[in-house]
Amino acid sequence: MKKTAHLLKHYPLTLLCLALIFFLSLLIDVPESKLNDVTYIDKWTHFIMYGGTCSVMWWEYLRCHDRVEWWKLWLYAIIGMVVLGGVIELLQAYCTAHRSGEWLDFVADSLGVALGAGVGLLLNKKMRKSAK
Repeated sequence: MKKTAHLLKHYPLTLLCLALIFFLSLLIDVPESKLNDVTYIDKWTHFIMYGGTCSVMWWEYLRCHDRVEWWKLWLYAIIGMVVLGGVIELLQAYCTAHRSGEWLDFVADSLGVALGAGVGLLLNKKMRKSAK
């Protein structure tokens, strides 16, 4: 219970982003729209969702900690997000009737995480410099 309260207090936006990823990826069937005519719109959506979530995770971590434990950021914000992308693609392929798992979605997720990690490194540099 204490761990849950800690996560809710320090990582509310990260948890919201993760909940949205699960909801949008597994629970709803997105209706057709004019955006479907945009080339690779699905891949861009994956890229933005995972990159944004990774960036938010870094920002909330850096905001709450004076000392960076790099292994935690690598484990949760990078490896964890890439694994999440793979698991969701498998769940879409084998556990939903309205979705399909795709390798290119997983690649877009992973590239988004790489971008988010880059943003996180820049945030670290900027936040540490302004703290001095």
